[in-house]
Amino acid sequence: MANKASRTIQEQINLLEHRGMLFRDKDFAVTCLKRISYFRLKAYWWDMQRDPVNHIFNSGCYFEDVIERYEFDNALRKVLFTAIDTIEIALRTKLIYYMSQAHGGLWYMDSSLFNNARQHASQLQHLQIEFAESGEVFAKDYRRQHPNQIQNGWQSDEDPDAWIILEVATLGDLSKLYKNIGHQLPAKSQIAKDFGLSIHSDLASWLEAIAYLRNIIAHHSRLWSRNMVKRPSEPLNPQYPWLSRQLSDTEAKRPFYIITAMLYLCDAVDSSNTFREDIFRLLKKYKHLPMQRMGFFDGWQHETIWALRKDNPSWLRKIMASLFCRL
Repeated sequence: MANKASRTIQEQINLLEHRGMLFRDKDFAVTCLKRISYFRLKAYWWDMQRDPVNHIFNSGCYFEDVIERYEFDNALRKVLFTAIDTIEIALRTKLIYYMSQAHGGLWYMDSSLFNNARQHASQLQHLQIEFAESGEVFAKDYRRQHPNQIQNGWQSDEDPDAWIILEVATLGDLSKLYKNIGHQLPAKSQIAKDFGLSIHSDLASWLEAIAYLRNIIAHHSRLWSRNMVKRPSEPLNPQYPWLSRQLSDTEAKRPFYIITAMLYLCDAVDSSNTFREDIFRLLKKYKHLPMQRMGFFDGWQHETIWALRKDNPSWLRKIMASLFCRL
């Protein structure tokens, strides 16, 4: 079977027009298709088709609407990445502090503190390789002061403490490490409690979902209308307000659910975070988009978790009140 022939940008526009897509400004479309591939945009117009098999569009579908979806998606990834940064740094800090206080600086090497020894061995090896190859100044300096660590393999008297080596760990590394820590250890429960969750398995589930989301963002992949393979568990006895309604299975697969879990964690670890406000501003800017494709249900903004914090300054309360009225 022969591959499809490559189409020029003008041919791409002609094909879309033939299938029923409308254009307000074809010069704009040319500019967009020069910087965003046709195939990449395809996922953003998929639900605009009345006949997905023959790729025939619904009436009234404009190319500019597709670009608006794409730009929203790009802006959302940036907002989410900032929130993930807050969660990742807090997790790293708490993991290092509570486990090191209870079990010493080399706790991450003690297989007896973990549920699955095989997983622990794999996690440890990956962590050691990352540290050995890290270009961070502190990692280079540590390797300079402990040359035998690399030349003769990892030796117990030269292993870096957790507060050193875990600084090179990714959110995925930290998430897997936390999940594998022995369930009976008080430090594991304390970390979950600091994040506002009563059960450590809830935090492990949430972190796994957020790490998955981070990988999507890091690869500049689409969030718009995406079904999330990993999603947070429904929290058992949350310490702070959570969603008051049970989401349908379809809604729970959409990004809104993970976004709400991220808001919960951000509020638990940093009361000065602006994640809530950033989401509202973004949705106000793109208020014409069908946000149900992202899992935002009618009245979501009135859920207690999404309502205004009492500690917001008055000027911000006024701005947010205005946003509420427009959503």
